[in-house]
Amino acid sequence: MPESLNILDLVTHASLLVQIVMALLLLASLVSWVIIFRLSSRLGTAKSFDEQFETWFWSGEDLAKLYQGIQGSPDRQGLEQIFYVGFSEYLRMHKKRQPKDDIIDGVERKLRVGLGRQQQQLESGIATLASIGSVAPYVGLFGTVWGIMNAFLGLSQSEQATIASVAPGIAEALIATAMGLFAAIPAVLAYNHFTSKSGRLYDSRALFCDEMTGMLQRETSTDNPTVVTPTNQVSRASQVTGL
Repeated sequence: MPESLNILDLVTHASLLVQIVMALLLLASLVSWVIIFRLSSRLGTAKSFDEQFETWFWSGEDLAKLYQGIQGSPDRQGLEQIFYVGFSEYLRMHKKRQPKDDIIDGVERKLRVGLGRQQQQLESGIATLASIGSVAPYVGLFGTVWGIMNAFLGLSQSEQATIASVAPGIAEALIATAMGLFAAIPAVLAYNHFTSKSGRLYDSRALFCDEMTGMLQRETSTDNPTVVTPTNQVSRASQVTGL
């Protein structure tokens, strides 16, 4: 490739607007990669924590004891936090001696709220990937169209119209489209991957909420509800047992 047509020269000799478009696309690409790495780490950690908590939950551990164990943890997340808000509501309504149906309805509402909030935190950044993936090609195309317009305007003012005189301007313009695709393709692939992965985590957590609601519904039929004393200790005489 002739030196006059290397990529660096094409970028530096492009018009100011095309250079701005290229800079924006480069920034969008960097942002998307930062989001990709963060989402990959966040989803992987969330899946690992959920699996650990489910193993603990189904180990036969007392639910009240399990609640007491995570009560003082400042870093609750995922299923651990969902369980915490749901069981807290269960204890609160039991303490007020609410009817069984009201207790279950209240627990279900809290579980849905907890599930929604955890999912929002989990999926933070996915919408940005979708925006970059959908908009970046058009931004690059805009830069290309503008660059080609400038190239033909320059050609119209030239005394001798040749391919050699117009080719550099068109090449400069086409780089904007290439950069738009460079930013968009990883963003779209990552969006599809992380949307699918977060969807599977959501389904797993929603199933856990249904199972926990069923367990607490059976427990409300007993005569001895779970009681938490003012010192946050669980009464051994009224513990809620797991399956």
